[in-house]
Amino acid sequence: MGRENVLVVDDEEDILRLVEYNLEKHGYTATCVSSGEDALREARLHTPDLLVLDLMLPGVDGLEVCRLLKRNPKTAQIPIVMLTAKGEEADIVAGLEMGADDYVTKPFSPRVLLARLRAVLRRKTKGAFDEMAVLQAGDIAIDPGHHEARVKGEPVTLTYTEFRLLHHLARRPGWVFTRQQIIDAVRGEDYPVTDRAVDVQVAGLRKKLGDCGDYIETVRGVGYRFKE
Repeated sequence: MGRENVLVVDDEEDILRLVEYNLEKHGYTATCVSSGEDALREARLHTPDLLVLDLMLPGVDGLEVCRLLKRNPKTAQIPIVMLTAKGEEADIVAGLEMGADDYVTKPFSPRVLLARLRAVLRRKTKGAFDEMAVLQAGDIAIDPGHHEARVKGEPVTLTYTEFRLLHHLARRPGWVFTRQQIIDAVRGEDYPVTDRAVDVQVAGLRKKLGDCGDYIETVRGVGYRFKE
């Protein structure tokens, strides 16, 4: 395993030590800081491979740290996994829409956190995505060049929006997308489509995918993701 450097930001000392211990145990290098200001400074100086970011920080909070890092070209590509207290759906949505890659709720399992970090790092190392490449996702084959989808080898008739929705989710398995992110990706920014319309499109798409409909998972209060 490579020695990827993970910057961990949390104002609770016991959480910092717990995350640091588990990262080091599994071959990562961990750098720990306890404030948003220190996180910004460290990220700009040393550009970590990944950032684990608590939202509830004194001074500059996690959402502001995320916003500032994503706005800076030098740090915009650093993957961010948010740590958040359970049930803070508004903060999760806000963080994802600011560019965070995933989130883990508190209290959390170190094994789950490590699995999420590995998944995010895998996505980072895959490099640029070929928009026209045929994508095989489990039993679903998606051919954007010919605007065709097949389930277990059989063609499935999808509308333009359903196809774009399926392709958008399937090309980043495990990645959580808010409804607004889905609207922006499928129809373009500022297209007048409601959150409810996304739910209707997902329901119709799941029905057409049959047994593979459960590949599209609902993340309660946040949005959707394609099963990893």
